[in-house]
Amino acid sequence: MRYALGVEYDGSDFRGWQNLGEGGPSVQASLEQALSSVADASLQVVCAGRTDAGVHGQCQVVHFDTDVVRDPRAWMLGTTTRLPRSIAVRWCVPVADDFHARFSARARRYRYRLLNREVRPALDRQTLSWERRALDETLMHAAGQALLGENDFSAFRSVQCQALHARRELQSLQVSRQGEVIEVAVQGNAFLHHMVRNIVGSLILVGSGEKPVEWIAELLAGRDRTVAGPTAPPQGLVFLGPLYPDNWHLPAEVTL
Repeated sequence: MRYALGVEYDGSDFRGWQNLGEGGPSVQASLEQALSSVADASLQVVCAGRTDAGVHGQCQVVHFDTDVVRDPRAWMLGTTTRLPRSIAVRWCVPVADDFHARFSARARRYRYRLLNREVRPALDRQTLSWERRALDETLMHAAGQALLGENDFSAFRSVQCQALHARRELQSLQVSRQGEVIEVAVQGNAFLHHMVRNIVGSLILVGSGEKPVEWIAELLAGRDRTVAGPTAPPQGLVFLGPLYPDNWHLPAEVTL
């Protein structure tokens, strides 16, 4: 039997999603340990998209296979009680055997939030980045529109990225402000390692007036990571979750 889970986590205390053995605590290892305890058997999960150290997940989707019979509610609640308080299983749905958390997804969504004021945050410091320079979110939004569509995102790709190529389709990019908080919301078919944080780091230079709006388009065309902006800190980034066709009958928050 194959099940899909929606998983929420605060990534502050983890080395990232992926289980790297002796590399430190991971969300994946914690989840697999809790699921295995409920099943009384070893279980492994496959996720929709890996997140880096310090990055959070609002609705990461995973799947796992098991012959152990448990009610979906038992998988959800039993696993959550065995997890650290920074991780929770939000829902569990039985799915067809050909469902794949990664390959069945048609889009992925991220949100980056930063506090734009002179003083660093005290509250919400684990989920907010910070920029003391005054930023113009309208310039950031205008610059980001140059990235829409299918493009080679080499200029926004980490040197550690293991993807076979840098072509991705960015479907939407919105920059908005609510008081002192600027939010960058992006959706694409898939993302490269550090791609969202690298885009945000470059948009910050536009918002501060250090670079013109046209610079983002120039970076994209030049495909040179070394001349782009710095990688924005992980704290402000949340993986909102993937999106799937409705034939998989998953909850509305992850359905197209």
